[in-house]
Amino acid sequence: MYKQFGISEELENLANEAEENLKDEFAKIDLACTKNSLKVLQAFQKHRIAEVHFGQTTGYGYDDIGRDTIEKVFADVLGAEDSLVRTQFISGTHAITVALFACLRPGDTMLSICGKPYDTLDSIIGIQENPSSLKAYKINYEQIDLVDNDFDIPAIVERVSKKDIKLIEIQRSRGYALRHSLSVEKMEKVIQEIRKVNQEVIIMVDNCYGEFVQEKEPTEIGADIMVGSLIKNLGGGLAPNGAYIAGRKDLVGLAAERLTSPGQGKEVGPTLGINKSILQGLYMAPHVVSSSLKTAIFTSYLLEKLGYQVQPRFNEKRADIVQTIEFGNEEKLIKYCQGIQSGSAIDSNSVPMPWDMPGYTDKVIMAAGAFTMGSSIELSCDAPIRSPYVAFQQGGLTYEYGKLGVLKAIQNIL
Repeated sequence: MYKQFGISEELENLANEAEENLKDEFAKIDLACTKNSLKVLQAFQKHRIAEVHFGQTTGYGYDDIGRDTIEKVFADVLGAEDSLVRTQFISGTHAITVALFACLRPGDTMLSICGKPYDTLDSIIGIQENPSSLKAYKINYEQIDLVDNDFDIPAIVERVSKKDIKLIEIQRSRGYALRHSLSVEKMEKVIQEIRKVNQEVIIMVDNCYGEFVQEKEPTEIGADIMVGSLIKNLGGGLAPNGAYIAGRKDLVGLAAERLTSPGQGKEVGPTLGINKSILQGLYMAPHVVSSSLKTAIFTSYLLEKLGYQVQPRFNEKRADIVQTIEFGNEEKLIKYCQGIQSGSAIDSNSVPMPWDMPGYTDKVIMAAGAFTMGSSIELSCDAPIRSPYVAFQQGGLTYEYGKLGVLKAIQNIL
């Protein structure tokens, strides 16, 4: 069976060994999937989801019962007061931009407490000069780096106790930084310490890649607002685009008025037939996330066995669906990404190459044979072309497809 897919007998044997040794890890993932599935099902039943909610609106999108109910469902699932779930969001980065500009005003200061955020935020913050950045609007930026992959709580508490910080940003996933992702437990601890000295500061979490990985979300442990993409975890591979902002009702309202216009906010925004895909995607999301996690753990086990540095290791606790592999070699990094592409159902004949991608400072290679362009809940692998040449892999709509794609990628570097 594997031979006809170009997989050697030696690699097949290693894959069988991996699955035998990963049974306990897979069982933990299945348990979390069941708990998150229950959370979703209860929200669907509470709000009496029915076929009427699959309908669409056009034009202004007034009185869209499906859209309004979807936002109630998302709020319940995420443990938030309110949510904004819209196809008008182009990406997670767009939703983060909307949230930041909604919450911050000229003269305010934003503080990142986990080092520099993801590369695409450089132009938004003003780290990279841009006439439309927060910096251009006289909004200040500061950061406190992590220490040993954890929050520098003494430095954070000292800074926020001065009470001139308007918003704290936490990026749950690592982006292209060579650090660990941040668990709900670590975030809860730092939030509790912040609240001892500052009750007013807005705590915002970039939750991309993190939803349903654990049993709680940031808004359930004290975050005021959080943001995520629907072509990542919560879209379940079915939402064709969009993103969400969830949290305190007043902050979600500000974000809605930034996305649309003051005075209209959440009352407008046509759904154009996307409601069913969003609901069905959320319904499938716990299982899809569990498949992505199993794919990541399988990858981690195999690549470590083959001598590569991986993070997290196969038996470490995970905070997101991202798996990193350090190749230390540009050619192997590119060949691995090309192998992921060749193991995909879509565009398997394409050969990804590094290119100057908008929003990034280095050339980037992106492999994703995805049904939805750019969807990283589907098996995908990308990397900036810079030393130490680390691949960032995520996704896998089913474990079986994820496994096959990973085996193809490994075979490509052997």
